[in-house]
Parts: sequence; C-alpha cells; structure tokens
Amino acid sequence: QVQLVESGGGLVQSGGSLRLSCAASGSIFSINAMGWYRQAPGKQREWVADITSGGSTNYADSVKGRFTISRDNAKNTVYLQMNSLKPEDTAVYYCNADVLRRRYSPPYNYWGQGTQVTVSS
Repeated sequence: QVQLVESGGGLVQSGGSLRLSCAASGSIFSINAMGWYRQAPGKQREWVADITSGGSTNYADSVKGRFTISRDNAKNTVYLQMNSLKPEDTAVYYCNADVLRRRYSPPYNYWGQGTQVTVSS
C-alpha cells in the first residue's frame, strides 16, 4: 500500500505564508507527477499546482505568482509554499501522486487525507 500524509496547514492572517508538505510512503518504486488540490466549503475540489518527476511545474491562474510547488524525489515528498495568502485560499488542501509500485507496473493515483488552511481577513 501507499500512503500520502500532508502536514503544515493552519490558521494564518491575510498576506501571510504557509508551507505544506506531503510525504509518500509504502510500496513505492517511483513517483511520476505530484500535485496539490483544494476544496473550499460548498465548492468542488479544484487543481492548484503540479510538478513532474523532472521538476516541470504548472499552476492554476488563481495562485500563479503566489504559490510555489517543489519536490524532493529522494524523500518522496512534495511541498507547496504559499505566500500572500488571501481569505479565498481557505480550503482543505489535498496531495495527489501517480505512483509506480513496481518497475513495469502502471501508475496508480493516490490522495492524501487533506490538511486545513484557513486565512483570516
């Protein structure tokens, strides 16, 4: 099995910063893309950012220039540095990863349990 565990959420004032981490563990050969999604109350889950194993990144327009995604392949960990936070960034943030459990196996998609980020005005 594979587990994704997020950490780093919390309460911060508008304009502040937080850094989220997501560590993957278990039966892992390699990890392809890793990413972050978020879900605000009453809204659908939305994509925030992703990063390939080679380090190429993509961002939603709503966070571009404020959030930075990075990863440490040796630690199977992905990070989300969130700066200039706004109240509309308040949501549960979920980590996502495409994991190969064996060399020639197809990738399986896994989700973390989520971590709450609350930005006060």
